[in-house]
Amino acid sequence: MDLNNPIAIRIRGITNAFGDQVVHQELDLDVRNGEILGVVGGSGTGKSVLMRTIIGLQQPSAGEIEIFGDPMIGGDPEQQLDLRRRWGVMFQGGALFSTLTVAENIQVPLREFYPQLGQTLLDEIAAYKVIMAGLPANAGPKYPSELSGGMKKRAGLARALALDPQLLFLDEPTAGLDPIAAAAFDTLTRNLSRTLGLTVFLITHDLDTLHAVCDRVAVLADHKVVAVGTISELLASDHPWIQAYFNGPRGRAASAAVASQPVRKA
Repeated sequence: MDLNNPIAIRIRGITNAFGDQVVHQELDLDVRNGEILGVVGGSGTGKSVLMRTIIGLQQPSAGEIEIFGDPMIGGDPEQQLDLRRRWGVMFQGGALFSTLTVAENIQVPLREFYPQLGQTLLDEIAAYKVIMAGLPANAGPKYPSELSGGMKKRAGLARALALDPQLLFLDEPTAGLDPIAAAAFDTLTRNLSRTLGLTVFLITHDLDTLHAVCDRVAVLADHKVVAVGTISELLASDHPWIQAYFNGPRGRAASAAVASQPVRKA
């Protein structure tokens, strides 16, 4: 990572359309090095499409994307391959391969990018990532069908961490979890980000997650990013969706819960 460059992801003029349906139109966004950026928006605003565009799974109609200063669109193939080694992705629900064990799932990106690694080292790395993601040590040999919803999420996170990434993409990591499990995942995300120096692009609907872990929040609406800032800064916006989202009953409850917590000492 270029520590002299304060921007990890630079997006300019991105347009995504599926037939006549325009999802993004001239969308701009910067993600700063070392921050946890929350991405929110109503259904159909293209949060996951934006993530897929950044990591190269969706080809935009127009626009530019730079990651750590290097172009993701139209750049050198070898350079793009190197970029892919520098991020990890946790898709919705974990997206584990059902016929592979947790350890084998974690080893998939390692086998793809480092085929020369021996099985003993692969097993050691997988075991380490299992623990790093907060799973019990005996989770490695288990299949996804043997895991709870929360454990599947953590297994997906362990796979996303397999390559020791600098950039982590999380798509709805707490969706479907009970409040206790969701709060534990939030704490894990924050701790990993701070300990490993990760930049995190986090898509969520969970207001508690936004308050608990995100340094800034980007709001998708009207086919673009309409606002980026801390929650306090967003509350000053007069955009109707932002006001409805953060000042609605759930938004006020999440804000009150944060306000009631004791002040953390640095």
